[in-house]
Amino acid sequence: MAEETIFSKIIRKEIPAQILYQDDLVTAFRDISPKAPTHILIVPNVLIPTVNDVEPEHEAALGRLFTVARKLAAEAGIAEDGYRLVMNCNRHGGQEVYHIHMHLLGGKSLGALVSC
Repeated sequence: MAEETIFSKIIRKEIPAQILYQDDLVTAFRDISPKAPTHILIVPNVLIPTVNDVEPEHEAALGRLFTVARKLAAEAGIAEDGYRLVMNCNRHGGQEVYHIHMHLLGGKSLGALVSC
């Protein structure tokens, strides 16, 4: 079993967080160090350390990340102008907490991330 994370404790409400959404698959809460006016973390309730650890049985929770992001973006009033969804994987990808999570960022122009 993977090591417990701070996100696991937030999901179980053992430590305080501004939870915006929670169901049986995912939990969404405000980032404590926001990088944009709207910065929400959306995490699966099951601990999956990195994207490299995703298995077929995680598909429902991972799909829910996107539908919850859509809902929260609309509620935050950023859907029309646009927003960014980011997932980091491992050290070189910028992952800091080893419990996969989606960053929902918006509320201002975010500029280019990477040229593709």
